[in-house]
Amino acid sequence: MTSIHPPLDTARRFVRLSGERPNGFVEFEFAIGEPEIFVEMILGREAFAEFCTANRVEMLPPRDPDAPADDWDWRLTDATHTRFK
Repeated sequence: MTSIHPPLDTARRFVRLSGERPNGFVEFEFAIGEPEIFVEMILGREAFAEFCTANRVEMLPPRDPDAPADDWDWRLTDATHTRFK
């Protein structure tokens, strides 16, 4: 059986900045192989720079704030502005 999808390239690492806090922490998304599958991370500025260098990341452009959102576009930072019952 042949695959129609190329194999996942785990050598490719991606970072998309999502924010910077007043206390100097950088909020970002980190992905391996596929930019669409990521984890949210927070590091200090210096640690963020070291992390990016060590992982040889490809920087991704910021997300378009005008793009239509769907149910899967939820972020952890959204929870800081939502009151849960």
